[in-house]
Amino acid sequence: MADAAAAPAPKPGKNWRDLRKRALSALVLGPAALLCVWLGANAYTLLLALGAGILTWEWVHLCGLRTARLPGAGVPVAVFLAGALAVAEFPVAAWLFLIGGFLLTWAWAERLRGRDRPQQPALRLALGVLYIGIGFLCLIELRHENEAGRANLLFLLLVVWASDIGAYIAGRALGGPLLWPQVSPAKTWSGALGGLLLAMGVGSFAALQLAPGNPWRAAAAAAVLAVATQAGDLLESAIKRHFKVKDTSSLIPGHGGLLDRLDGLLAAAPAAMILALLIGYGGALWR
Repeated sequence: MADAAAAPAPKPGKNWRDLRKRALSALVLGPAALLCVWLGANAYTLLLALGAGILTWEWVHLCGLRTARLPGAGVPVAVFLAGALAVAEFPVAAWLFLIGGFLLTWAWAERLRGRDRPQQPALRLALGVLYIGIGFLCLIELRHENEAGRANLLFLLLVVWASDIGAYIAGRALGGPLLWPQVSPAKTWSGALGGLLLAMGVGSFAALQLAPGNPWRAAAAAAVLAVATQAGDLLESAIKRHFKVKDTSSLIPGHGGLLDRLDGLLAAAPAAMILALLIGYGGALWR
């Protein structure tokens, strides 16, 4: 793989070839996600279960293993059982089980590696439990706040999508210096700023429709979530560089794998959960 630091800064107006595929994928996935959030418990739980299944499958395959056999099976089992406890409203048990699942998966992978698989990626396999599981537990807990939970989740999704769209359009249209060339040869400072500004604008507008409040606080909450989204995007770029792959899978045209699509959400969900805890149970993130 070429050294990212040596990659030239993207030129404005280039690399729009994947726009059509990205737009079509977003038009299918976006409304489906919003509908499940709006419909409530059953549809939302089904959506999360499907997402967790795909994400854990992608992670285990990145590690060169299979989810049908141990220790690879430890990742989806830990995430699903922790999620089931969270859905049943046992949050403390869910977090303890997630941590325990991480440790057990790590220990089991180390045991097999020492016995007959010397190249087994024990720690990085187990880290998938935390990387995917933390975001999903936060998404479950956020929805438990009834009407406020639905509004907060809709706000979160719209801000994350706005950050991604703004970064894509500004980065491709304006180009310029790279944001972190050692990690990603494509992400630019102009894209980061474009994503931040669009997320703040969309967040302010969405807050007025969902639960009217102070638009400046809504913009500030959106900015926090946008920064977390872009940090998650960079983290996933670093993960793909570590695994030496371009995409986590080829599941979604124009986006790659589901991890490529949900990297920002996995980071923004814990940030939204922290905001919710600071505000207090049952309140909008921007109040």
